Amino acid sequence: MVDITHKQNTLRKAVASAILQVSAQQTIDAIRERKVPKGDVFEFSRAAGLLAIKKTSDVIPDCHPLPVEYASIRYEIKDLSVHIFVEVHTIYKTGVEVEAMHGAAITALTMYDMLKPIDKAVEIGTIRLEDKTGGKSSKVQPDTDLRAAVIVCSDTVSDGNKEDSSGKTIVEKLKEMGLDNIYYEVIPDDIERIQQTTLALESRQYQLVIFTGGTGLSDRDVTPDALRPLIDRPIEGIMEAARNYGQQRTPYAMLSRGVAGFLNDTLVLTFPGSEKAVREYMDALFPAVFHLFKVKKGGMHA
Repeated sequence: MVDITHKQNTLRKAVASAILQVSAQQTIDAIRERKVPKGDVFEFSRAAGLLAIKKTSDVIPDCHPLPVEYASIRYEIKDLSVHIFVEVHTIYKTGVEVEAMHGAAITALTMYDMLKPIDKAVEIGTIRLEDKTGGKSSKVQPDTDLRAAVIVCSDTVSDGNKEDSSGKTIVEKLKEMGLDNIYYEVIPDDIERIQQTTLALESRQYQLVIFTGGTGLSDRDVTPDALRPLIDRPIEGIMEAARNYGQQRTPYAMLSRGVAGFLNDTLVLTFPGSEKAVREYMDALFPAVFHLFKVKKGGMHA
């Protein structure tokens, strides 16, 4: 199966449909009047469809087992066809499109099995996805004109004794999201230098400044201490989300002292110094963080 461990649990929904075509009005009447010899077609097929939704990963090898938080199956009769609609919700790392379509398919197949003794010409028609929300389809797209800066805070890197990987990883990730106007700099772990760099970037109207390094507990980890006095609108939830994401993967994520917030119109974020942690922070926060800039411009909250 595809590795989804880097993804976050979010609300995901899907609606799928299937069409069952019969050949005579008598068949439709038997369905409506509950006179099909094998039983109540709607209720039997609904039960089968619900079971199919929950068992999808058992029969489709690449589907991940997931918690089904809600499932519903409804029917609409139009002339000589029965339209089946299956809706599935989950709060998980991957979507439920296949679960909804599997539910629709098995619902239709159960109806077919129950109706074939009285209608030899019954057919299963189109099975398709009607709608889905959550995951990639609902992600915030950044403004490609957004001016971003990535600052590496490290004595060893600035002295030339170590190659930077965390800062370059952030730059790479931002470019993958469509940002090109990215400023990059390496500076030492020095409170005054960090503050000067931040104020200079704010004056040059950079809207996003990401610091990497200096969020730990050693004597030279001073990035949060330097930035905290400059931030006029703290956003505690950003680092709470990042640490929570990291804590699900390592017990040491709780030790990060990172801070986040606005300095006027510049959003300042502080990431740890390791490449692995940086990748996790990017997965945890982006692209959702870009929504802040839409809100800042007067846009609606999601």
